[in-house]
Formats: sequence, structure tokens, C-alpha cells
Amino acid sequence: MPEGMITQFMEMVRIDSESGNEAKFIEYLKGEFEKIGAAAEKDNYGNLIAKLPPKGSNVNEPILLSCHADTVKPGTGIKPVLDDGIIRSSGNTILGADDKAGIAEMLEALRIAEVRPAIEIAISRQEEVGLIGVKNLDYSKIKAKKGFLLDNDTLETIVIGGPSYFAIDVTVTGRSAHAGMEPEKGINAIQAASNAISKLKLGRLDKETTANVGVINGGIIRNGVPKTVSFLAECRSLDHKKAQALAVEMKMIITDEVEIYGANADVKIDNLCKAVSIPENSWTVEASKKALHKAGIDATTTFITGFTDASIYNNHGIEMAVVGIGAKLEHSLEEHIYVEDMKKAVVMIVELLKLSAE
Repeated sequence: MPEGMITQFMEMVRIDSESGNEAKFIEYLKGEFEKIGAAAEKDNYGNLIAKLPPKGSNVNEPILLSCHADTVKPGTGIKPVLDDGIIRSSGNTILGADDKAGIAEMLEALRIAEVRPAIEIAISRQEEVGLIGVKNLDYSKIKAKKGFLLDNDTLETIVIGGPSYFAIDVTVTGRSAHAGMEPEKGINAIQAASNAISKLKLGRLDKETTANVGVINGGIIRNGVPKTVSFLAECRSLDHKKAQALAVEMKMIITDEVEIYGANADVKIDNLCKAVSIPENSWTVEASKKALHKAGIDATTTFITGFTDASIYNNHGIEMAVVGIGAKLEHSLEEHIYVEDMKKAVVMIVELLKLSAE
């Protein structure tokens, strides 16, 4: 068992790094990469970029390895517990294996690999809240044209495509009034917003398209007709034009349906990332399959309607396949990871380094 990697992973998850609060963890990682001989620095947004020279190879064309430093909530005060080969959180928090297991596995592989090409490493901030870190990454410091994102959960799949994602922020404005004395003088923003939401097509719309309303806030007092309500919606699809059309349709439905109650809707649409895919026969995919086979896994490719930093890298012309780290039930209080899966991930990464050095 790679005791050092497990110890380090458990040390990592104890360092709070919810999205926006990654600075302490990034500084810790800077020191860890420097310990293995990397030149490490933070860019102007606080992302970590590190570089290693070739080892046992003359290949100077770099390969990019990437993970993200942030976790979802609740991720403060994590207390990891190792029991019967499984690492879980002991409290009312996530574990943070997403994506700290990937970072721990990467560091272990870089320590033990006997052969590697030149390596560039990017550890992004604020991935979980809209890929903000990778969007603000200083790409002038990245020379690699291909690489691997260590951020898929299962080791059995290689992610080769992600969706276009549209965030839809809505504010519905009605008119306030006393709910008991003169409700007829008010326009209930909650009722108007609820009517609009009820008319939206939500959930899985087809195999490549989803839509959701995830947050709603409104009202101040029980006996007041509420003037304003805000809600946060989204839509995504592996087909960019389909996602774009759906976002426009959702805006029209919201606007029309709140007007029925005499309210107004301010709808803001933000395209956070654009659908991207890499070919089944691309070098990174073939290398990932070979490396996973070395770890005893026959992996298949897949598209996901979740999004990862790979979408942004690929949009920037860096061919990135997304490989697994072994985490299970991420983003939940039941998140956990098997030590055996972490060991398999290290075997995979070491083999990726070897293949990249040929």
C-alpha cells in the first residue's frame, strides 16, 4: 500500500478549500510540487502552475496534467477516516476526494515514475462554481497541446465530451401590499415566479440535454405580498445550438408567464462553457485506454452532461481527455474512495507518463 500517498491525501482533505477559499491549499501544493523538483508559481488569478523537466526521456514537448483545488460545500473541517481500505469523512461533510484524490495520485505518480516527458501541471481554483479558475488561467504559461484531466469519478470511463452550459439568473418583480388588508393592490412575485417555473421543461429532456431550477429566494414577511423573487436556472446539452435554443426558450417562457400576473422578469443568460468533444481515436484517448489496461481496466469512452475544466482546455486548443480518480458519490456526505482504486489510478498515471515519453 502506498502509505505516503494515503497519508498525504488525508492531510490534504483536512485543509479547507471550498470554492473561493483555496489559497491556503494552493500554497500547500506549491510547496509539495517544489519538493519533487518542480518550478511552481501562482498566476494572477491564484491558479497553481508547475513544471518538471523530462526524466529518462528526451521528449521536451510537454504534457499537461490538471486537477482542481476547490471542493463543494460542506467542505470545512473535514475529518477523514480510513477503515477496511475505504476512506470516508467522519463528520457531516463531504470527503473532498473530488479532486484531492486526483492531486494525491498525480503527486505519487510523479514521485515514482522512472520515465516521463516534460510535464506542465495546472491546479485550478473555483472549478465547482463554474470553471472560473481555468477560464482565468494564464495560458501564456502553458505550452502543452495535449494532456489529461484527473477529475472523472470512475476509472472505467474516459470522458471525451462535455456540454454547452447556460446559467439563467432571474429576478421577478411584482408589487408589495399588505396580505390581509389590501392584497388586491399587490402583485405576488412568488406566485408569478411559480407559474413560470411550472411551465418550464425540467429534468432530462433527451439523452444529451437537461434543464433545472436549483435555487429560489423571495419574500420578507408572512403577511406581505412579496414584491421580488429571484431564482437560478440552468440548461445544458452536448449540442451547443440545442442548448442555446433551450436557453432562449426558457427566457421567453419565464417572461411571458410572469406577465400574466402583471409582474416583470429580468432574465440574464450566461454561456459558461461551449460543448466540445475529442475523437475516439485521438492520441490522449488511445493513451488513456492503454494506461488503464495496464491497471487491469478495460475502459470505454463517454460523454457527460456535467462539465469539467477539460471543456475550457479543449476550447483553448489543448486536447484533454478526462480520466478517473476512483472517487464515489462525490458532492455528497457519502463520498468515499477505495485505497485500491487510488493505487490503480497511480498505475494509470505512471503508464501515461511512460507513453507520453515515447
